[in-house]
Amino acid sequence: QLQLVESGGGLVQPGGSLRLSCAASGFTLDYYAIGWFRRAPGKGREGVSCISSSGRSSAYADDVKGRFIISRDNAKNTAYLQMNNLKPEDAGDYYCAANMMESEDVCFVRYEYDYWGQGTQVTVSS
Repeated sequence: QLQLVESGGGLVQPGGSLRLSCAASGFTLDYYAIGWFRRAPGKGREGVSCISSSGRSSAYADDVKGRFIISRDNAKNTAYLQMNNLKPEDAGDYYCAANMMESEDVCFVRYEYDYWGQGTQVTVSS
């Protein structure tokens, strides 16, 4: 069964850091681009970042550029989102998603990915 499981969420003070993980089971992530999304309370889902299957390309939403870093370790079948200098507006449920793209060097922050995890909650508060 193809599954994505997020972990690493929690409560952090403004300015703090968290690293989210997205572990895949039932399939290999090697051929899939990965996207990270979030849903803030009372808001719709928004794309945060993505990384191509090769790992050579990545993209970020404007409000997280310079603070978040996406990465992947195909040997561990896991992708990551390092979140630094967190702000209260970064709070929400974070989801990872996977999709095969036409090119191993392509990903899209705004895209309808095929496979989704259940999410992990991030709270940023003092």
